[in-house]
Amino acid sequence: MSENVPSSGTSRRPDWAAVAIGVALLALAGVIFWNTLLVTGGAYTQIGPKAFPYAIAAFLGVLSIWTIASALKGGFPEREHDAIGPIVWIVGGLTAQLLLLNVAGFSIATGLLFAATAKAFGRGPLWKTIPIGILLSLSLWLLFTKLLKLSLPAGVLERLFG
Repeated sequence: MSENVPSSGTSRRPDWAAVAIGVALLALAGVIFWNTLLVTGGAYTQIGPKAFPYAIAAFLGVLSIWTIASALKGGFPEREHDAIGPIVWIVGGLTAQLLLLNVAGFSIATGLLFAATAKAFGRGPLWKTIPIGILLSLSLWLLFTKLLKLSLPAGVLERLFG
């Protein structure tokens, strides 16, 4: 009845990947703390521009120590193995979006990312998800550029509405 709980006589091995994540969090906390030391200005207020970064650095420091301690005890559950196919689809979609964003525009580039992510999750054929993604992305482009007055990369499709 005990699932993934070690028996009293055995202990789990340290999770070195989680230790590496904890060390990376500690390094990030150190970088934030160091950069906050270099911030100048705001001395006229009780809580100046240094307060929030110090709080984030402290939180990350505590989180990193907690992560390292739990990893050394073997306190994390075992992870499932990665499925390479879906990862390739998502990374490919992100790559396509980055490469096509300024060439084809926001709607087409983000529509392709949507379709690749849908394919990674096993949803719908590409001939169906690409147009759906482009229409959703175009509606987001219209919302951001027309209503919120923000600037997003425009391509052929966006120029029809701009």
